[in-house]
Amino acid sequence: MQKTVAIIGGGASGMTAAIIAARNGAAVTLFEKNDRLGKKIPATGNGKCNLGNMNLSLEAFYTGNRRKLGHFLETFGAQETIAFFDSLGLMVKQKNGYLYPLSEQAASVLDVLRFEVRRQKVRVVSETAITKIWKEGKTFLVSDGRNKYRFDRVILACGGKAAPKTGSDGSGYRLAKQLGHSLTEVVPALVQLRCREPWLKTVAGVRCEAEITVFSDHKQTATERGELQLTDYGISGIPVFQLSRVVNTLLLKQSEVKVKLNFLPDVNPEEFSEQWMKNRRKFLADRTVEEFFSGLLHKKIMIVCIKLAGLKPTDPASCVPEDQLRKTAELCCGLTVTVNGHNSFENAQVCAGGVPLDEVDENLQSVKVPGLYFAGELLDVDGKCGGYNLHWAWCSGSAAGKAAAREK
Repeated sequence: MQKTVAIIGGGASGMTAAIIAARNGAAVTLFEKNDRLGKKIPATGNGKCNLGNMNLSLEAFYTGNRRKLGHFLETFGAQETIAFFDSLGLMVKQKNGYLYPLSEQAASVLDVLRFEVRRQKVRVVSETAITKIWKEGKTFLVSDGRNKYRFDRVILACGGKAAPKTGSDGSGYRLAKQLGHSLTEVVPALVQLRCREPWLKTVAGVRCEAEITVFSDHKQTATERGELQLTDYGISGIPVFQLSRVVNTLLLKQSEVKVKLNFLPDVNPEEFSEQWMKNRRKFLADRTVEEFFSGLLHKKIMIVCIKLAGLKPTDPASCVPEDQLRKTAELCCGLTVTVNGHNSFENAQVCAGGVPLDEVDENLQSVKVPGLYFAGELLDVDGKCGGYNLHWAWCSGSAAGKAAAREK
């Protein structure tokens, strides 16, 4: 007998689940609160849609259950992503390990998903927000407040709270809790960080290579390197996004987190100040402090380091105590900022936290409510930049869709 499957959420994981469930013989209904499916996809990868990564590893993801996540990644890897899109008729290309549609247009990814949803005769119920799900006997009742629908299986693929204008408003978390599930606390991830230092206003707009290290209770927690973007309110850029999940989780427990900015990541900080002083002593005469350090860093950042060392850029270098010049050099390798907040879910690309993987089996079926499945960002899995979060959407959507259609 053909199973009926309801999928709540028409994003990347929801459409994948719908396609796979239908291919495996289920009669699928896809509920979407927006007027159309996949509203978030066109914004991914700056409109190019970095849909996966050839270099998949657990180190690229955060979760509370790494063993179980490892199982899913082994079952559905980069080659499975390529094969899935090949089955949709989309040509995929690699660029430094990153996977993109050949057209480099996110719209192409969305188009082939929508076309396949239609081809598989998935019933799409748009502009419908599901507010309640409950079990009656062996079947589920799904309600939007006006109408009730009955199904054999339900897949929650509602997304998280990031970019709520696209429909990710946290409603999936409410439905999960309604059905007896717990939540790992949800925070924005891949988002800008806010810092309290007033000097940031003087360097707003500067971009530079830097190594960024997070400290908690004076212990190093995480490090990333890449192009740092300095803003009037704090720090941004890919390495900051990569660390934001770690920082924002720490901010739940404490009011502030220290982050060290190393603007000279290729030098040994312990040796640098000594070597710099040795090589530059001949330039002390008739030069200001600013001239003495000229060309070392971006001028605006260098001025900040000079001032934080207690000097004026116009001070004669030959009259400045050597320890202050050394301190200036040391700040180039370790300028600390205090993170006391982050930008909102509106600015975040994904969420961290959600339904723990401990509460689903290795087919993403709930261990609390048989016949209920989860997919995508609603689960406590989030990845770094580089196509990892979309990979999780295809991976989890495929697993949930297949199991919901097949399992007895």
